[in-house]
Amino acid sequence: MKTILFIHQNFPAQFKNLAPSLVKKGYSVTALALQSNTPEHWQGVRVVHYSLNRHSSTELHPWVGDYEAKVIRGEAVFRQAMELKHQGYSPDLIIAHPGWGEALFIKDVWPDTRLALYGELYYQPDNHSHGFDPEFPQLEQDYRCRLRLKNTCNLLSLEQADAVLSPTHWQASTFPEKYRNKMSVIHDGIAADVIKPDPNASLTVNNTCFTAADEIVTFVNRNLEPHRGYHVFMRTLPLVLRRRPHARIIIVGGDGCSYGAPPTTEKSWKQIFIDEVRPLIPDRDWQRVIFVDHLPYTSFLNLLQISKVHVYLTYPFIVGWSLLEAMSTECSIIASATEPVREILEHNKNAILVDFFSILDLSEQICRLLSDPELQIRLGKAARKRVIASYELNSVSLPAQHQWIDRLLS
Repeated sequence: MKTILFIHQNFPAQFKNLAPSLVKKGYSVTALALQSNTPEHWQGVRVVHYSLNRHSSTELHPWVGDYEAKVIRGEAVFRQAMELKHQGYSPDLIIAHPGWGEALFIKDVWPDTRLALYGELYYQPDNHSHGFDPEFPQLEQDYRCRLRLKNTCNLLSLEQADAVLSPTHWQASTFPEKYRNKMSVIHDGIAADVIKPDPNASLTVNNTCFTAADEIVTFVNRNLEPHRGYHVFMRTLPLVLRRRPHARIIIVGGDGCSYGAPPTTEKSWKQIFIDEVRPLIPDRDWQRVIFVDHLPYTSFLNLLQISKVHVYLTYPFIVGWSLLEAMSTECSIIASATEPVREILEHNKNAILVDFFSILDLSEQICRLLSDPELQIRLGKAARKRVIASYELNSVSLPAQHQWIDRLLS
């Protein structure tokens, strides 16, 4: 029986479908994880938790603090892997996410085992998300230097890797040319048989039950921040609420910071832009703006199923699963015409694409789409068709991932 080891601090993460599918195919699958909330046996996967033996230093040069944190994780994985090796464990293939340093020393434990990496992103100092939005110049002039060092972990891991798996062509394109011959592009996959339209869906928020009969505009992110266009979307609300008196705006996301820099004030990004637009919106209209910090996954799908217009904005950065999930539920989508989005969506074919910075155009397109049910249906059906053709979990992604693994093992 072939043995496969996954390494990810927050396992299962991007491997939530791949790992259990390999168990079903007869592989012996183990995972190394930092987070202790994953049980020791999860869908047939044996989960071994590693722990950190020290914290980051406070007296190091600030540019190397991130690298030290990754070395600490790499050492912790190394020591846990050595313990597994002493117990007689030897995987045939290791699949690791290199972003937190966990793969740095794994080849020093099993030098003859093939190592495959999940290639999520290689940081670019002058393109992509950094320096994209002129409203938020980098808070520190030395950020390019920090990014160069941030890539050190990626580079050391890439040098050891036998193969790299990247979910989109845009993400693969961020990596240096010399490593792209190792890369395969296969998306994690969207379970379209589960994530699908439901005309009878409903969602109760703040003691109010919403259905597909309501005029719902949705905006969803893990955290509400400029990287995902929260500021742009909020600035559309005065016009949209004035022109669409029956529209309800449901915004889902926390008040933390997932990707970009935190604000320089004590307020969260979420509150900063509430404070900016609130004086422009009458009380009666503001009552139609609903904020939800977090939704259980089933409720999140219900929200997409009742949405009339779903807005997805992002800097040139990793495209979130929520976009493809919205497509799979036949949402009619308005999205930013940034490069990673254009790989997935085509203007006027399966979505409406707008300039990320054009608040007026985004406002007009939201109102236009809300007033055109036929266009909503056409775009929604085309969006789901795109998911099924290119990103469907069971018919596209998993078969391609299994073939990729079979090649590595052979």
